[in-house]
Order: sequence, then C-alpha cells, then structure tokens
Amino acid sequence: MAGVDVFRMNFSHGEHDEHRARHAAIRELERSTGRPVGIMMDLQGPKLRIGKFAEGPIELAIGDRFRLDLHDAPGDQERATLPHPEIFAALEPGADLLLDDGKVRLRVKSCGQKFADTEVVVAGPLSERKGVNVPGVVLPLSPLTEKDRRDLAFGLELGVDWVALSFVQRPEDIVEARGLIGEQAGILAKLEKPAAIERLEPIVDLADAVMVARGDLGVEMPAEDVPIQQRRIVQVARQAGKPVVVATQMLDSMMERPVPTRAEASDVATAVYEGADAVMLSGETAAGAYPVEAVTMMNRIVERVQDDPAYWDGLEAQNNDAKDTTPDAISAAVKVAADSINPAAIVTYTTSGSTAFRIARERPRYPIVSLTPRETTARRQTIVWGVHSRRTPDANSLEDMVEIAGHQARIDGIAGPGDRVIITAGVPFGAPGITNMLRIARIGMGG
Repeated sequence: MAGVDVFRMNFSHGEHDEHRARHAAIRELERSTGRPVGIMMDLQGPKLRIGKFAEGPIELAIGDRFRLDLHDAPGDQERATLPHPEIFAALEPGADLLLDDGKVRLRVKSCGQKFADTEVVVAGPLSERKGVNVPGVVLPLSPLTEKDRRDLAFGLELGVDWVALSFVQRPEDIVEARGLIGEQAGILAKLEKPAAIERLEPIVDLADAVMVARGDLGVEMPAEDVPIQQRRIVQVARQAGKPVVVATQMLDSMMERPVPTRAEASDVATAVYEGADAVMLSGETAAGAYPVEAVTMMNRIVERVQDDPAYWDGLEAQNNDAKDTTPDAISAAVKVAADSINPAAIVTYTTSGSTAFRIARERPRYPIVSLTPRETTARRQTIVWGVHSRRTPDANSLEDMVEIAGHQARIDGIAGPGDRVIITAGVPFGAPGITNMLRIARIGMGG
C-alpha cells in the first residue's frame, strides 16, 4: 500500500522458479487489495563482456596499446579476449570502446574482422568479465538472445503485462519483438543506446511504451547530455500518446539510508514536472535496506509535485495538438469540457485501453477512471499517467453506463452523490477500438 502500481521482474537475475513465485505473490497481493497490479518482465538482452585474465586484474595507463581479439587464450597486460565478432564487424578506426561501465576507455587505432588494436584514453584497473559498450556504433545484434527468447516464452505463459526490451538500437528491433509477443503483452522499449536516440520517433511509434534507461545511456553518452535526452524522450512519447517511464538511480542512496538526498528528491520531481507517466525504483527495492521507505518517499514526492499549480501550468504549456481521428477529437473535447465544468472524474469505457491512453495524453487535471471488462487491459493501464484502472462488467446501454460509472467512482472515493462526471465510450457497446461518444452525468444518490 506504499504506492506501487507496477512490479518489475528483472530476468538478468534469478531462475524461472523464483520468478514464478514472485509472480504468484504479486497476483495474490492484487486479489487482496482488489486493484489491478501490473507486472513487467525486463529481458536481459545481449551482454558484451571481455574474457578472463591469466594472472588476475591488470592496470592500464593512458597511451598504452591494448589489443582485443577472438583468441581463447587468457588475457594479459597487452591483450584480452572479446568473444563478440559482431563488434569487430562494426568497428572502424576512431571508434571508442568503453569497459567496466566507462571506467576504462579504449580508442580503436586499427581493426579487422577478428581484432582491434586500441590506445588507452581513460586509464584504470581492468579485471575479467567486465562489460563492453560501443557508443555511436550500431551493432549487428538482435536485442533478443536465446536466453531472452526462453525467458520471453516463460513470461508470456505466466501472463506478464509488459515486456521491457533491452538493447534496442533501431525500429526493426521492435518489429522483431512484436513478431514473438503479438498482443499478449505491451512492449516497452528501453532507450539505453545512442543509436536508439537517433531514431527515437519511429521507435516510439512502434513500441507501446518507452523507458529512459539512464544507467546504460549515461555510460554511452556524456553525463551532461542525459538530462537533455530525458526531456526530449518524454516530450516525444507524450506527443505520440505512449507511456514513458524514467528509471535508474532515482533514490539510490536509499539502498543504505532511510531518507534520500535533496538532489535525488529533485531528480524524481524533475521527471514528474516533465510529464513522465511513471518513475521507477530498481536496486532500492530489489536489494536495498529500505524498500518500503523508498516507495513511500517516491510516492510522496510525486504527490507533492502534483499539488503544485506550476506542475499543471507546465503540462498545459506542453499540450499537443489532437490527431485527425474521431477518438482523438473526443479525447481533446474531454479536456475542454473538464476545464469548463470541473468534474469529479473522467470515466472511460475501454476494451483495448486505447481510449484511456488518449485521454491521459491530454493530461487533464481530473482523475481518469478507466473501466474495462478485460483483466489484461486493466493491468496494462496501471503504467499510464493519471489512470485509475478497474475491471467492471461492460455496459449494455447509456443508463447502464452511467450507473456503473457512478458506482465505481463512488466506491473508489473519487466522486460522491450529485458530483458530475464526464463519460466517454464507444457505440455500439463492447466493440473494441471505437470511441465516439461523450456524456456528462451526475452521480445519483444510490450510485
């Protein structure tokens, strides 16, 4: 009850039986609270690492020459194995290789299909199995390894709501994932590669949601560029009506302390002010000493920002033009009507969830109550800005629709007898993908 809407299961760690147990625990929590809870599986993606060293860690100095190659022999002071021919195929002289999250930087002087001779430009210690990043280079790698494909099949069988796709470099990566996932879960593209930022708009168009994955993104580009790219990603996602999540190191000090730093609180607030749909905790709740306190603190920061009139003024200034479709016209009209009559809530009937996504894109100042007969839709909407998602029977008539909307708004404590609500739906009722009606109604005394 501290404020979590979506749980992330990190498939870089743990066995399937462990994830199955966590999934069952989350679903039991969902039943006990009576509210939808989303589950996101985070795929590991390709992990590029150097090989082992014959005599333990080495120390590299600026100007040292260091070779990376495909040979299986343990490394030494002059070379190391890099068992990834895809990297050598994409390298060119002048490219940089970042080792151990950028603590060591090598610049390619010459290269071939099986080697790269480099010069050390950022020095430091280097030990075996450290990660390798190749900024500015599109690698001929699928974002889905064989492990990812096994994990994905397992997660879809469990019934996860979102699949976070790591190592996205191009729109074709989303297309490949869609071929495996279909509509069984939403695809959330993790934006952690500069190559993905260069093709941001088409990636956002193809994905169902995106994540500003600031950890790897901050390794592959200068730290001072990350806030600028975060703001741009949020703006592009909002324009497209796609949920956007900001993640990584948001309350990192709460791994060990019960309160965050002022800078961390400001970081979370900044993401909210920018219009992000969700902010995400990682290590703070996965391995930290104060997981409940971290969630509670993040929730408090979000609520405090949303109490600030400047927050709403900022969202108004960012509002985008509606697209030339009936559902988008209805969604834009909802916001205009809401600003005129100050309703207690906006209630939307949706089968696929697309209506709630469109209304959330407008960032109205009033709660969005999304009613759907589909459990999967209710769970998937938990990631969306401002949406209180509930599973209810489908309406069969206008009178039925008003009664169900009023009843749900009352039991959620969002509206009371006599309050006005704005209702959107599609006619004929129950047909997915149709939003063509807007109605203003009062909640009756019997609700």
